[in-house]
Amino acid sequence: MNRLGRLDRRWWAALGLLSVLAAYVLVPLVRTAVEGGWPPEKLIALWTPANGEALGNSVGVSLLTVLLSGLVGAPLAWVLGRYDVPGRRALSAIVALPLALPPLVGALAFLFLYGESGILPRAIQALLGLDAPPFGFAGRGAVLAVHVYSFYVYFYLFVTAALANLDESVLEAARDLGAGRRQTLRQVVLPALGPALGGAALIVFMSSMASFTAPLLFAGDARFLTTQIYNAKLNGDLAGAAGLATVLTAASVVFLVGLRRVERSGATVSAGKGLTRRSRLVAASALGRGLLAVGAGGVALLVLLPLATIGLLSFAKEGSWTYQLLPTAYTGANYLNLIRDPAVWAPVGHSLGWSAASTAVALAIGGAVGYLVTRRYPLARLIETVAVLPLAVPGTVVALALLVAFSQPTVLTFGAVGVGSTWLMGVAYAVRGLPLVAQAAVVAFAGVGRPVEEASADLGAGLGRRLRRIVLPLALPGLVAGALLAFVAGLGEFVASILLYVYDNRPISVEILSQIRRYDFGAASTYAVVLMALILIATVASRLATRRSG
Repeated sequence: MNRLGRLDRRWWAALGLLSVLAAYVLVPLVRTAVEGGWPPEKLIALWTPANGEALGNSVGVSLLTVLLSGLVGAPLAWVLGRYDVPGRRALSAIVALPLALPPLVGALAFLFLYGESGILPRAIQALLGLDAPPFGFAGRGAVLAVHVYSFYVYFYLFVTAALANLDESVLEAARDLGAGRRQTLRQVVLPALGPALGGAALIVFMSSMASFTAPLLFAGDARFLTTQIYNAKLNGDLAGAAGLATVLTAASVVFLVGLRRVERSGATVSAGKGLTRRSRLVAASALGRGLLAVGAGGVALLVLLPLATIGLLSFAKEGSWTYQLLPTAYTGANYLNLIRDPAVWAPVGHSLGWSAASTAVALAIGGAVGYLVTRRYPLARLIETVAVLPLAVPGTVVALALLVAFSQPTVLTFGAVGVGSTWLMGVAYAVRGLPLVAQAAVVAFAGVGRPVEEASADLGAGLGRRLRRIVLPLALPGLVAGALLAFVAGLGEFVASILLYVYDNRPISVEILSQIRRYDFGAASTYAVVLMALILIATVASRLATRRSG
């Protein structure tokens, strides 16, 4: 009877958790697909020239982003990982900086530095005595440049990790057999790096497809799916927005399936046998080392220059930077106002509050997912799949799905309407952060041996006591690391926020856009610096927690 009761409790726990996940993750996505894409005539009606252009631009720019990001990130990883470049450690840290930057900050930096009235075009105009800036950073090319700046770091990090596991003896064997450098690179190194390149390509493509900030600020008359969804929502056309969201998701899924087929059909190569032997190669000459250092340093300068621009402009006095090359007046009031004026601090408080609250929810649900999956509860695979599903869905789609699902009072909203509410954005943050926490929880609970827990159960300890006294203390570092990752994601969240916010809960990212529209570039830059500082603090804390959990 006890065993039967225990089995029932496991089923009830699994069904309860799956119900929560389905209610706030699966059902909204399904309803969005049905609302926008069923019957098929709805999607056919959406196929206007404007939306066709948006699909073509989104897919085309995303494919080019993958190609160019790979051409930047992979060689950087090879140079800094295989050659003794002067200042290699500092350069490695600098080129990885975009990983900690919200896409909004990167786009803002490009706007101030390379935009038509940005610092660089005005500097060239002044230097050459031109009547107007020589170029305007706008259109599809500008969107592509911002994407490459933001996303090449995925190729850099993935390839760096793969190179660390590449066995030097394999490369030596290829050379001993007469293979030249190019042949070794083509037939040995690239196949070994295949999984890393594929994984980075997937993340970059989906990030580019989901990008909203760069198209919003730079696309001009060029249309993209994310901006079309936003415009449809602003015009009250939820059905049209849902249809476009379905198209956006389908395009991402098609790329995912296609990439997986290419990876399965490609040749594989063993990187080593047993323990790997690694060594760092040195450039053959001082000239070679100098050229590598100059190349890597140039990339580092391109990374740092936009960030330095944001820092400089954060001290600009309102109205002091209109047609001038640089601001004509500087002040610390932009930062002091954050302390003195509650209205100025409000967006920061909103971001911190909603990120903390949503992270707590994601931690509770994601922790339960990790425990049930590692303890092999019923429906564990299905639970894990639904929990990580938002990781593969663009943030625009997640936000729109919640709008569609909660546009009417339901039991899930306790009889309230979600559209126009202050809490729906917190739900979106929790859904977006859930996969990060769930994946970390699976790893954390897997590291807590089941025999230890079972032994305590045999001694009479109930589930609550086992969790409180044994399991949670041991898994806590990993859970904290996952929670901090979700918190970081919430702080920089913009794509979902722009669709869901109301004035009373506007976050930092939305306030940055608002200040840009008011032409108060100093205030916008100040918020961007604060956002970067908060993310840096949370990222460092996350890494410390991850190391302790290891």
